[in-house]
Amino acid sequence: MFDFVNRRKTIVQIVLLIAVLPFMFWGVQSYRSESDTVYVAVVDGEEISRREYEQALRNQQENLRNMLGEDFDIKLMDDPEMRRAVLENLIQKKILRHEAGNVGLTVLDSRLAAEIQNIAFFQEEGKFSYQRYQDLLQRQGMTPAIFEARLVNEIMEQQLLEGITRSVVVPEIIARNVLSLSETQYEINRILISPEQYVAQAEPDEAAIQDYYESHYRDFMLPERVRVEYIVLSLEELAQQEQVSEQAIQAYFEEHRAEFEQPEERRASHILFTVPADASEEEKAAVRTQAEQVLDQVQQDPDQLPALAAELSQDPGSAKMGGDLGFFSRGLMVKAFEDEVFQMELDEIRGLVETPFGFHIVKLTAIREADIADFEDIRDHVEQQLKYQKVADRFGESAEDFSNIVYEQSDTLQLAAEMFNLPIQQSGWLDRKSKEPELIANERMLQAIFSENAIRDRLNTEAVEVKADTIVAARVLEHRPTSAQSIELVREQIIARLQAQLAAEIAEKEGSEQLARLQSGETDETMDWGESVRVSYAQMQGVDVETLRLLAQTESSQLPAYTGAPAKHGGFDLIRINQVIAAPTSEHDASKYDAFLKQLQQVRGQEELMAYLNGLRLRYDVKIREESF
Repeated sequence: MFDFVNRRKTIVQIVLLIAVLPFMFWGVQSYRSESDTVYVAVVDGEEISRREYEQALRNQQENLRNMLGEDFDIKLMDDPEMRRAVLENLIQKKILRHEAGNVGLTVLDSRLAAEIQNIAFFQEEGKFSYQRYQDLLQRQGMTPAIFEARLVNEIMEQQLLEGITRSVVVPEIIARNVLSLSETQYEINRILISPEQYVAQAEPDEAAIQDYYESHYRDFMLPERVRVEYIVLSLEELAQQEQVSEQAIQAYFEEHRAEFEQPEERRASHILFTVPADASEEEKAAVRTQAEQVLDQVQQDPDQLPALAAELSQDPGSAKMGGDLGFFSRGLMVKAFEDEVFQMELDEIRGLVETPFGFHIVKLTAIREADIADFEDIRDHVEQQLKYQKVADRFGESAEDFSNIVYEQSDTLQLAAEMFNLPIQQSGWLDRKSKEPELIANERMLQAIFSENAIRDRLNTEAVEVKADTIVAARVLEHRPTSAQSIELVREQIIARLQAQLAAEIAEKEGSEQLARLQSGETDETMDWGESVRVSYAQMQGVDVETLRLLAQTESSQLPAYTGAPAKHGGFDLIRINQVIAAPTSEHDASKYDAFLKQLQQVRGQEELMAYLNGLRLRYDVKIREESF
């Protein structure tokens, strides 16, 4: 059951490295004390705590920061869809863990130990180091028991999913037919008969306008609206009010200097020739000879390295990437390899480099210089961080006081504003579907604003947490109930809608009639077809799948042939087929077929996997506390 780990050691190691980073940055002490007692969801009786959810958010934030670099925007983490996706991922993992247990998947302790010992991050000079294992886990704030439990869960989850994706079988006849269909080309011309051409002819009469108003009067209702004043208590707002001494800023910088520096990173490509640990001297010499021959080739033509790595390298993780190992800093590779790389010049080729894994041919492809922290450059960032730290410890208490005073002094926001030194802001007109301003256009906030107490009695709303560490209270200033607009006020809107409808109907009718005439034998010499284009499922050239399906269904024994259909956005799409270039009737190239079959199986496997996951979600009892995340 551990076969997939053996085949994916490089991937597992990369995943482990990514897992390390968030803990290095955040640590396990970064949560408020109440996080453990609040849960955001329950999966089949097992709670997902707010602490666990917040850690997942932080992990996602760091992963995005690492991937996007300077393009990363912290506002991404405030996106409700992003936050929901993180929660759904946690829910899915819980479900998969339960399902793996239910179907009887297990991991033997002996096999788990063997897998851990094979992870390169826990090795020193090619051998497992228990001390390094403990040190790395301690830096993550994890115990061996926690790490091993997580690894067991990941292994069982992967086994469960691979059982679905690998069970997919695509019959050869179907694969070959689909490949043939995808390679069939159509040379076509198109004319879009657009509704815009007929707007001038579309003049609705008074009866049509009246009928439309009466049947669609709800479209022209003005929704219930309010205008409010509001105050915002946030960690950011309170932090701006704090004072931090220059001495404290300097001291923090000196103590945490390493956090603000980026070590030198290098990018290398290699070709690995493995040598078994129990190899004889003769066997080792034979491998060396082979490696030296390839080294000569690479030195004569360095551009060959990616192709040779893909063909000959025995490091499966990097071979498929042309030998590329990506960027890495010191401490992530075995010492002998690392020492060589960090001595090399850019584009230098060096070999043979001997490590416990075997012989390497190495090329240094890029250098990312160390980023040395400069106090003046990050002073403001340190100051802001210290302000946040001072406020964060007492924000929960401040939030409680804020909620109490808003509730107790329910007919005014003035006292709460003065107590916390907050400005009272005013909104424009809001309805239940408003999107701006962002802090007010929140589902829970809008529900509170449009409550009976808020509208009828003009009482403060409750203090609502609209996003992490941000609380808002509001009070209605004006209220306008739902009201109908007269037909005179919306006449122009109705006329515009009816004109668009009539013009689309005329264009579609004209297109259908024109197609019928062409199919009956009428010539198209007077029509401006424009330039022809060749399209296929493999090269769609801007043509959608529906159009390609229409082309495949059209009788084309005599050319030109004509077809068409109502266009998605109105009007009629008229098409002339000039030529059909069928796929070769001979046997397809074996490598092309194999690649296509593999791709088809992957697509089908993903479909089966999504169906399986959706089915699991329905089978398990999942409850989400919408107000808690």
